[in-house]
Amino acid sequence: MRNKKSDYRAHSKRVEDKKKIKAKSYKSRDSKRNSSKASKKRAQDSVDVCSISGSCVPTDKAYKLLATQEGISNSKAKALIDRGLVQVGNKKVAIARGELPLKSEFKVQKIERAKVIFENSDIVVVDKPAFVNSDELEREFKGARLLHRLDRETSGVLMLAKTEEFRSRAISAFKKLEVYKEYVALVDGVVIEPFIVDKPIVTQKRHNRAHSTTSIHGKPAITEVTPLEVSSKKSKLKCVIQHGRTHQIRTHLRSAGYSIVGDEQYGGCKATRVMLHASRVKILDLEFSSPEPKLFSHLIGN
Repeated sequence: MRNKKSDYRAHSKRVEDKKKIKAKSYKSRDSKRNSSKASKKRAQDSVDVCSISGSCVPTDKAYKLLATQEGISNSKAKALIDRGLVQVGNKKVAIARGELPLKSEFKVQKIERAKVIFENSDIVVVDKPAFVNSDELEREFKGARLLHRLDRETSGVLMLAKTEEFRSRAISAFKKLEVYKEYVALVDGVVIEPFIVDKPIVTQKRHNRAHSTTSIHGKPAITEVTPLEVSSKKSKLKCVIQHGRTHQIRTHLRSAGYSIVGDEQYGGCKATRVMLHASRVKILDLEFSSPEPKLFSHLIGN
């Protein structure tokens, strides 16, 4: 009886051992199969990245690469890209967190300092450089308040009131359309005849920035356009505006089929900046002017 029990236990152990061996074998095969699938997935991902980028080159975020190249902090590098000051080749780097090849060489455009055009006890008028926000100049000239604004990449005459009495009179003049504002714009296309754009403008927020369009539901806006020079399928225009709506000249010129060079937001071709300059302002018997940047003359000749 004991021998039969012993034989049974031995047989049961052999069966159990075989099951364990089979289980290990299946587990090993499953592990290899999963590893193979993961390997294929990584390879496929690599192919997908290569197909998108055009080449299998190592990349990193643009602001990190710029920080390393310039020896600056990541936050400062990101701020330079966000301002539109950074290029790779002839292309502006638009997204700080975008991936670029590790060997990318950056060109960083320097910001000029604002120059005082005129100042008295009532007003300070500055020649605003491109890539400077109007609010920054208000902080620079403490105690003075902006009478109007220029877009970040627009350069030229910017006025700040130093007294509330003058500011009140100036705002009244703006409301009565008694302020003369003249700009110079460089556009793609040949313009040989003056024209007027009289189209209301509505402004909305898109991706945390203002975007304007012409609409019968918008606010009144008039832009008078006069050609100054034509060369190489580009035109230099004088634009005189009434009302001064957000992005008025940019929006009106686009609606007429002549987007400003560098104004990618409104259909313009790529350039180092938006080619728009506030050249002359008349207000309350005062007149201020700023010469157009040399870059404008350089581009119109190419």
